[in-house]
Amino acid sequence: MVKTRRLWTSIALVVGTFLMVVVAPARADNPIVQHIYTADPAPLVHNGRVYLYTGHDEDGSTWFTMKEWRVWSSADMVNWTDHGSPLSLASFSWAKQDAWAGQAVERNGKFYWYVPVVTKTTGRPAIGVAVADSPTGPFRDALGRPLVENGEIDPTVMIDDDGQAYLYWGNPNLSYVRLNADMTSYSGGITRIPLTTAGFGTRTGDPNRPTLYEEGPWIYKRNGLYYNVFAAKCCSEFIAYSTSPGPTGPWTYRGTVMPTQGSSFTNHPGIIDFKGSSYFFYHNGALPGGGGFTRSVAVEKFSYNADGTIPSLTMTTAGPPAADTLNPYARQEAETIAWGNGIETEASSEGGMNVGYINNGDNIKVKNVAFGNGASTFTARVASTVAGSSVEVRSGSPTGTLAGRCTVPNTGGWQSWTTVTCPVSGLTGTRDLYLRFSGGSGYLLNINWWQFGGGSAS
Repeated sequence: MVKTRRLWTSIALVVGTFLMVVVAPARADNPIVQHIYTADPAPLVHNGRVYLYTGHDEDGSTWFTMKEWRVWSSADMVNWTDHGSPLSLASFSWAKQDAWAGQAVERNGKFYWYVPVVTKTTGRPAIGVAVADSPTGPFRDALGRPLVENGEIDPTVMIDDDGQAYLYWGNPNLSYVRLNADMTSYSGGITRIPLTTAGFGTRTGDPNRPTLYEEGPWIYKRNGLYYNVFAAKCCSEFIAYSTSPGPTGPWTYRGTVMPTQGSSFTNHPGIIDFKGSSYFFYHNGALPGGGGFTRSVAVEKFSYNADGTIPSLTMTTAGPPAADTLNPYARQEAETIAWGNGIETEASSEGGMNVGYINNGDNIKVKNVAFGNGASTFTARVASTVAGSSVEVRSGSPTGTLAGRCTVPNTGGWQSWTTVTCPVSGLTGTRDLYLRFSGGSGYLLNINWWQFGGGSAS
């Protein structure tokens, strides 16, 4: 391993509503990613999973220093799988900086990711589009040039019931184009949506920005009503929304979704329905070293009011309840994590990602694991350059009841993989699982996947 270990190797701090407070990591599921900073969440539901597209704030940033986008996924809204970075600035030969807030959508079996970047030729923001055959990529530049350029940012995309797709974006303005069926071209010109106080609320104190609309629109349709949820005012931002009977307006301002809170002066919304519930994604500065330029994505479950309005939401550290159980008798990627302490992820030689850079005492929490009538074995795919480390299987907490311990041998390389198996006991019913790593000093091991045997999830 050649990468320098991150300074915050043991995450034990999360932000509540406004202030940093010390809590036990095992009791906190927001932010949903702890090993890197993430921002600008854009969720997509596809084939029974939520795919979450985010930006990546670089460590120690003092500006919006972002070079790549990341993808995560979950089937239960509590355990999130790290799919790495299938798209970066380097994917666009014409882009030079600012891998900022984008959104992906599926159409006809392909996935289109609309992102803002700064172009090399003009030095202005433009919207690019990347395409992939899978929600996790790899994505490639669909055009070799910007899709649209007017010097503004933050694209959101919506496909209406009649098949017409719309791309909206903008700060300080709000514009849209009608995308063609190929999703990589558009018909007509750029249309600017009138930012009226009736449509987007009244801002005071800034004569150049008479409405609350700031940036980060998230536009979708629900029960015949069109919603535009956006970052409002600045700075610090809050999340507000407007509604319309049609995809292009007229818009009517409806109020606040999430008041100003947390330790980031920006926020960015994303809303989906999944497995019968509604979820609101946002970002804050809740991790150690976090703030307005080092942000973290979080999520809350909510219910619409009977008239379709959105209630006011508050940031929590608990996050949503599990939408499903996790089956430990199916192979699970080690980078599927509810909460991680000290770990990092990296690309694996066997494909996908693995968990690595592990020191003594680092651990992973996996939530709502359905052990059923009880497991008898634990198997893990591991690699190491040292002997004597181990993977401890625990429940209750990272130092809770020990169910079993698998010894990890020296495999001869950090990407030289072997499979180890050990007996376990006492794991029945549905509970949170903790994998704790132990051994000497320095890096101990990498882990690619794990699986229990001898039981039934039902």
